[in-house]
Amino acid sequence: MPASRRALEQHLAALSGCRRCPRMHPPPVLGRAVTSRALLVGQAPGDKEPVVGRPFAWTAGRTLFSWFNAALGWTEDETRERIYFAAVCRCFPGKRPEGGDRVPAPEEIANCASWLEAEFALLRPQLVIPVGKLAIAQFLPPAPLVEVIGRPFRIRYHGYACDCIPLPHPSGASPWHRIEPGKTLLGQALARIAAHPATKKF
Repeated sequence: MPASRRALEQHLAALSGCRRCPRMHPPPVLGRAVTSRALLVGQAPGDKEPVVGRPFAWTAGRTLFSWFNAALGWTEDETRERIYFAAVCRCFPGKRPEGGDRVPAPEEIANCASWLEAEFALLRPQLVIPVGKLAIAQFLPPAPLVEVIGRPFRIRYHGYACDCIPLPHPSGASPWHRIEPGKTLLGQALARIAAHPATKKF
């Protein structure tokens, strides 16, 4: 059986105190303690999310929630209450000297992976939704976005079997999801998420 809300709250309380990575900028950015069978995995928070205190709180988030609104009719608040939000790394990685957010290092990804593994054990999700290339790479072999977006996959993650429906990153810096074939493939992915049993139990 999936975890109780209390068990999830205890997990998030422990995660909030994580300081494993010296180059990261804590505090960790946490989602809500929702006992959902659908688990969304982002990449890493930007510089605004730690201030606001929730994942996908800025421009990319507005785009992401507009996708869920169009496909499932959910508002941002409903989406946050119906899908558990996780990430590859929970702390802001900082900026690169040349500009833009720093990509988390492999050891930072490894350090944070145990939190995601614990969430799989607690929630036993039926569906995982990785958002962006870094998140997708935690669950599927390397491949171009055109080969993974719009398709469902059956995966095993640390002993737990579930469906995986990847999404592109909703960054405004990337035109992939706004032009073909990305636009059509995104629509197919969202339709599969909307039809999945893990998003139908509300």
